[in-house]
Parts: sequence; C-alpha cells; structure tokens
Amino acid sequence: MLYDRDGGLWIGTLNRGLVHVHRGRADVFSQSDGLSGDVSEALFQDREGNIWVGTWEGLDRFRDFAVATWSKKQGLSDPVVGSVLADKDGSVWIATYGGLDRWNNGQITAYGKFDGHPPRSLFQDSHGRFWVSTYDEFGYLQKNRVLPIRGIAGEDVPGMRIAEDTKGNLWISKPKALFRLSQLRDLERIPWSTLGHEDSASTLATDPFQGGMWIGFINGGIAYFQDGQLRVSYTAADGLGVGSVNSFLFDHDGTVWAATEAGLSRLKNGRIATLTNTSGLPCNLVHWVIEDNDRSFWLYMPCGLIRIPRSELDAWGADVDKATGSKRTIRVTVFDMSDGVKPLHNIGPYNPKVAKSSDGKLWFSRWDGVSVIDPRHTPVNKLEPPVHVEQIVADGKTYDAVADANASQRLPAHIRELEVDYTALSFVVPEKVLFRYKLEGFDRDWHDVGNRRRAFYMGIPPGNYRFRVTACNNSGVWNEAGTFLDLSVPPAYYQTTWFRLLCGAALLGSLWGLYQLRMQEMERQFQVRMEGAANERTRIARDLHDTFFQGIQGLLLRFHTATSQLPKDEPARRIFEETLKQSDRVMLEGRELVLDLRTTVSEQNDLPTAFADFGEGMRKGGFCDFKVVVNGTSRRLHPVVFEELFKIGKEALANAFRHSDAHSIEVEFNYERSELRIRIRDDGRGIDSAILRQGHRDGHFGLPGIRERANNVGAHLDVWSRSGAGTEVELRIAARIAYVSETKGSKLWKLGRLWHGTKRVDGPDEKGNASTY
Repeated sequence: MLYDRDGGLWIGTLNRGLVHVHRGRADVFSQSDGLSGDVSEALFQDREGNIWVGTWEGLDRFRDFAVATWSKKQGLSDPVVGSVLADKDGSVWIATYGGLDRWNNGQITAYGKFDGHPPRSLFQDSHGRFWVSTYDEFGYLQKNRVLPIRGIAGEDVPGMRIAEDTKGNLWISKPKALFRLSQLRDLERIPWSTLGHEDSASTLATDPFQGGMWIGFINGGIAYFQDGQLRVSYTAADGLGVGSVNSFLFDHDGTVWAATEAGLSRLKNGRIATLTNTSGLPCNLVHWVIEDNDRSFWLYMPCGLIRIPRSELDAWGADVDKATGSKRTIRVTVFDMSDGVKPLHNIGPYNPKVAKSSDGKLWFSRWDGVSVIDPRHTPVNKLEPPVHVEQIVADGKTYDAVADANASQRLPAHIRELEVDYTALSFVVPEKVLFRYKLEGFDRDWHDVGNRRRAFYMGIPPGNYRFRVTACNNSGVWNEAGTFLDLSVPPAYYQTTWFRLLCGAALLGSLWGLYQLRMQEMERQFQVRMEGAANERTRIARDLHDTFFQGIQGLLLRFHTATSQLPKDEPARRIFEETLKQSDRVMLEGRELVLDLRTTVSEQNDLPTAFADFGEGMRKGGFCDFKVVVNGTSRRLHPVVFEELFKIGKEALANAFRHSDAHSIEVEFNYERSELRIRIRDDGRGIDSAILRQGHRDGHFGLPGIRERANNVGAHLDVWSRSGAGTEVELRIAARIAYVSETKGSKLWKLGRLWHGTKRVDGPDEKGNASTY
C-alpha cells in the first residue's frame, strides 16, 4: 500500500490489479484497463508526484491530467457525447447517444431517451425552461418528456442551432430557413435567401449589448439581424477567417469574436482582424471559443485545447488597432494528448459543444465522453529538472562524461564529428522537456533544440571549450543553471597554422582553375541540351502545321465542296454540315496544341507564386494546411528550367494532396548564391519503403517521371519518406544552370522567338529588355 501526497491510498493486489481510493471513491485498474499486469506488488511516488506501479508484466506510471474525462466507465449512458449544457443550478446536462444524463456534485443521473430517440442539441432559456432536439422533434422538457413545437420538426432537426434574444424570442436554425418562436408560441419562418445566403447557419448567438442576433454561416461569413432586418454582414474579403464560422464570443467592450476554420477573428468598430498560426496559434481551425472567469480565452482546435491569457489578447488587439502593420506573435498554452485532451478535426453538428459551469469549470464534448478542466487549478510542475551530460562520442568512440584531474575531458586531436548526449530527469511529460545548449568557444548563441537530447558538431578546431546545457519541464520551468562539461581538443601537426598556409597556397590556384573549367563545360553541355529540346519541340510543331494539318485542311475543303453539291433538303447534307462544324473545333484544338509546343517558356517566371497558386487550387474544399516559404531573394530562372521545375513540383504536390492524407503541406524555396534548393514536405502517411526501393509502383510512373525531368535540367533529386511519418522531396540545381544572368541575359531567351499570325514576341535583348511587336 502507498499513501500519496494528495491523500489518496493505492493498494496493490495479488490478482485484481490496482485499487485507488480518493475522496470516498474507489477506482480499480486492471490489465483490461491498460495496466501491464493484474499482480501489483511495488508502489512508489517520485519527487514530481508520479505514482509508479511494478507488476509481474511491467512498470506503469500514473499522474494527474489537466483535463479529466467522464466516459461510460464513470457513469455516462453512452460514450458518444453530442452536446453539453451548464444548468443555472450548477449541474451539467450531457446529451449522449444512450440518453440524457445530468452531472451534479460528482454524481450522474440518467434520464434516458425520448420516444426511443437520444437527445442531440440542448438549450436553456432565460426562464430556466429546458429545450431539447431529437432525431425528429424539437420542444421543451416537461416531466421527462419532450413537448414538441409544431412546424419545426423534421428536416435535420439534430443539427439545429438555438439562441434566445433579449426579448425572450427563441431563434432556431434549420437547413432551409431561420425560425423565430415568440413567447406566445407564434412561429415566423425566414428563408436564408432573405439574408443573402444559400447556405444555412453554423452558429447563432445573441448580442448582449445590442440585442440583435449574430449568425455564422457554414460556407463562411457572418451577419447581424435585428428587428426583422439584416443590418450588416462581413465576409473573408473584409478580413474574416475563411470557411465555416463555428461559434461567437462577446467581449466586455462590445468586441465580437468569431471562431472560424481559418483562425479566431476579432470584429471591433467595423474592422476585422484574424489570429492565425502566423500570429502564434499552433494551427488555424477553431471549433469553439469560450472565456473563463479570469477572462482568458480557451480555444478547441485540432492541435489541442489552447489557452490565451487576456494580457496577450489585449496586446495583440492594441497592435491591430494602431494599424502599424506590425505582426505581433502571441504566447499561448497548449494542452494536448499528454494533458488528457483528444484533438479532433470534426466535433459533430450538435450544440452546444462547450459550457462553463457555475464553479468556473469548462465542460466540452469529445465524441468518446465529456472532458472538464478547471482553469484555476491546472497541474503545474514547479520542480526544475536536473540536467545531466551522459556521454561524449568523438569520431565513433565513446567517452564517459567525467573530467580528468585538470577538470577537463581530454579528447583526441583532429575531431571530425563530435556528439554530446544529455538528458533531464523529469517524468511527468518527458516529451515536453525542452533543451538548449551552447559550446562556449565555438558557438556564438544558444541552440534551442526542442526535446532533442543530442548535440552535434562537425570539425571542432583545437582548443579548450565548455559545453553548457539547460532544460525546462513540461510546465515551462527552466533549470537556468543546468550543467556543464569542459572539453579539451589538442591540435595535430597538420592543423597548425603554418601547415595550412602552405597547403592552401599550393592548392588554391589549381583547384580554382579546375573548378572554373568544370563549370564552363557543364554550362556548355546544359545549354546544348536545352537548345536541342527547344529546337525539337519547334520542329515537331512545324511538321504538324506544314504537313499533317495542311493535309487535313485540304481534305476538309474537298469534303465541304462535295457537301455543297447535295440538295438542301437531303438529310445527309445536314449530317455532313454538323460533321464539318465539329472538325473545325477539332482543328482549332489541334492548333492550340501546336502553339503550346512552340511556346517553350512561360510568361510567368515567379516559381514560388506558381507553386502557391497551384497548391491553393488543390487544397480547396479540404482541411489541409498549405504554405510556401521563401528564404533569400527570389531570382529569375532560365525559362526551360522554370518549366521543368514547375512540372516536377506539380507532380509532387498533386501526390501529396491526393494520396498522403496530410494535415500540413509545405513548399520551401532557398535561393542561395551557389544553388537553388526546393523542398516539398508533408506530414501524411508516407511512401511505402518497397516503392522507394523499386522507384515506382506497378502501373504508376510518377517518381521515374520527375527523376527524368530533374536529370534533363541537371538537377539533383532526393526523396525521403517513412510510413506514417510524411514525405519530403528535395530538388537542388546549381545557380549557374538555374539563374538568368542579370548582366549578360540568357541564351535560352534568345531561342524563345515565337511567331503566331501577325504577332511576334521576342525575349529579352542583350541588355535584358523585353520587346513586343
């Protein structure tokens, strides 16, 4: 037995698992609940409060989650929860697929289903009356029965949204219309077309300051409706986050906040600004937003439960109001799986999804139960994690992290690769322990490396160094002192200054000359290959135009002559005339194809913009995040290189969007002096290792195709992937091949002279100026 610091009693049993007694309640954990074994015979509580249990089958750890979950095991009628509502009396109503449940002071009372149907959406009006929607009814609850309201039942009742205005009218959203139910039970139907929308509402909320109704729509946009009139509306063009508007929140100064698929939008004084991942949010989709008793905002997102302190919101809002163009980044706290939060991309159509009970706790549904968090009593780990250097690996040889008599770890001379392994002793959430390190005498600044527990260095010169490392625990408490280890690297004879100067002087001239010759030869070969490709396309287009299309045109003229000789009332003549019209369309499409063959360059030469346009077109209608990152100054590319790289990128992006099931896709451009490097990465399912080894999948030749295109322009292509860990495609091409010279122009442009009818378009002249006639 173990009596823990929180007053709980832990009892290990011979064959019944583990028993935990706390505040008059006993919980039993067995192998069916995830315990490693049913024979528990060792118990221990560490310095951070973790409870360790040793069984015959393994070692288990118990700790407090910031977010607790009530499920069927804790008394719910069914694990699937559709909506949750806080009652004015302090209890919480929970709509499950097994019936309506009520939580009160830790006890759950089941009220069952209504006419065989489970409850879906819930609402409590200002008079305390409880409203319920089921599969085919909507009405108020009286003596455990739903008394339906005529004229509202039917057509997707479960997904309805309910709100009450300041006059006591109920507003009910349905797919085809908005309904107003007065206190006298008068029912008014308002079609969505009256509000300028074809889609229905995704959320309703009453403005507590103005008394009207705010409506958020499924396909995006918000509208303010008051006294039977549409007063104002906003869309993404006004700065509102795109996509469905999922919930509203009204601030104390009249500010309206809207949770959207693309961030948290703020409407104040007729101006909208949106918080997104570029402003500090971990992701963009916001399912709902609610304010706690300390005025902090809580957001439920696919990446977890997010807390934004009021100070951060006020600072960001003040920056927006100044209209200085500054992009302020807010600091947030993220509660994820390690804190008991289940991240979801879809939380269902029923409402409300979140509620604040009278004690300030936040309750929210999560499909497999209902979660609750107390914003004022979240677990905080106040203990600094002890930091320890474990070992050093120099050129493959391991050394213990123990200094010699001179308080310094002496390493061999001429170290090519140095690895320092370190750790921090915190077991609450080990994956949230963060590190930063610095090799004094070599590094200028600290390296923030997240939860990585290894430091890597290449080519450490001779000298004396001090390796420092610090760490923070899962609550962000840093051990600023950390630990350190002194290192000493002696020089080899060939690392002395005089030896380097001698070798450098001897090799510098010859290496530079060889390099220049090699670069000139590679450039000449590349130019010849590109000129050949352009000439071949032009030749094919010319042959098609001068022979094939001319011959077809002659046949069509003869056919036209023969048709004109037929009598006008001849049925066959009408068939032949329709055939001639169709042949004209075919000839026009053929000429456009010939024109595409002759046009070897694209008028657009901004590769990041081209990728961004293509990627945004692919992601429409999906939930995948997509972005393009450009490092360095964008440079103009050789037209043929541009065309081939764009086709490679289109193939890679198309595969990522269609097949990877990724949550995030990113294209990174690095414009460097020596080369252009492009990376296309996603966090999807990855590519099977067998397909990577084989080079392609049976019947599909996407990978061989992009490799052939890369070889055609002298680019180097690498593909990294692992099942379940995403895919990364990297393209590298030398600057002398990729970039257009800003002083001498491009030889490929001189090959790009095109003729079409009476219009002639020339590429840039020797001075880089374009001319058009």
